[in-house]
Amino acid sequence: MTHDIEDLRQNSRMYDAVIEEIDGRRIRIGHDWLVDWASCNYLGFDLDEEVIQAVEPQLRRWGTHPSWSRMLGSPQIYPDLEERLTELLGAEDVLLLPTISQIHLGVIPALIGQGTVIMESRAHRTIYDGCVFARGQGATMRRFRSGDVEELTRLLQEATARPVMVCMDGVNSMTGDIPDLRVYAELCREYDATLYVDDAHGMGVIGERGTEETSPYGMRGNAIVRHFGETYDNVILVGGFSKAYSSLLAFLALPTAVKNRLKVAAPTYLYSGPSPVASLATVWAGLDVNEKRGDDLRGHLYRLTHQLLSHVRGMGVHTLNVDDTPVVEIPISPEHDLIAVSERLWAAGQYVTLAPYPGVPRDEIGFRVQLTAAHTTEQVADLNRVLTELAQDGALRPALPQQRRHA
Repeated sequence: MTHDIEDLRQNSRMYDAVIEEIDGRRIRIGHDWLVDWASCNYLGFDLDEEVIQAVEPQLRRWGTHPSWSRMLGSPQIYPDLEERLTELLGAEDVLLLPTISQIHLGVIPALIGQGTVIMESRAHRTIYDGCVFARGQGATMRRFRSGDVEELTRLLQEATARPVMVCMDGVNSMTGDIPDLRVYAELCREYDATLYVDDAHGMGVIGERGTEETSPYGMRGNAIVRHFGETYDNVILVGGFSKAYSSLLAFLALPTAVKNRLKVAAPTYLYSGPSPVASLATVWAGLDVNEKRGDDLRGHLYRLTHQLLSHVRGMGVHTLNVDDTPVVEIPISPEHDLIAVSERLWAAGQYVTLAPYPGVPRDEIGFRVQLTAAHTTEQVADLNRVLTELAQDGALRPALPQQRRHA
């Protein structure tokens, strides 16, 4: 049975839940304790004592909220953070703004003007919203199928309204897959287009490769551009801290000239309220922890993810994740009911993110598991046992033939 989002809101306990207590990566909803697989706190910074203790000193210095728009003024911690991020990301410059959603709505129209914006079909809904807003202001909007480089090439060749910008996800928020950024960057440079990449789920998790890396995620968690050894020529990277860094703040990595242009053209910079001081403090502390312990946390996160994915693939169960990132969507069989499956997970003490239609295509209806460095191998083992029971009952969609060979 297919449920829409309103049906889930009314009938599923895994929608719009009120969480009354947490204990590590366990949550209490009513009388029930469940392991939380819906959190995107990939590095576990939300529970890190060093990060938590960093908040009060900044509150004493700045108060709870710097209630200026960035156009009017910024606490010193803003430019200090931008300088640290410029070094970490290997970019020319960085601009901090409150959220990725606000960035897309304000920056995409400001950058594209009357030009052409070409959007990946699987790009996040907030990218779509920004592109639609740009279209409403006179831009030409086109879409290409995710992974279809030939179709993107054709659209770039046909684009006459300049400038041209290609908008896409880095690590995909639902599949967890990592696009080969080198292909898209080279293509955009060939056609003098800008590649605009939202790596919300990659920032803090994947990063530059090196001999001392603790996992295939790479080192330093400095996102998809550095992960592929790419430059920022014709590339604008958007990322956020609400996932791996457990904080309310986002950024663009971009040339200084474009940063200065956005300071007079992007409503997000001109009019939006700023991030709370606690968020600025936790990002600063998170960068400290990332320098000291980040690669160890990413190594642990990779091992937990591998523990789950090797079990899922070994059972011949379909998952959209082929790149071993900690975003694992598991579609259910079409003859099974999503709410019924979620109730079985709940009864077994497992809390997941539901993936209903139209949020995902009908053949991908299921649930998403997000692993974090605050989970344990025992918790993953418990989840694997529940997934085994669901698979034995035919509730999980069988793997495609090529996935079986991969496993």
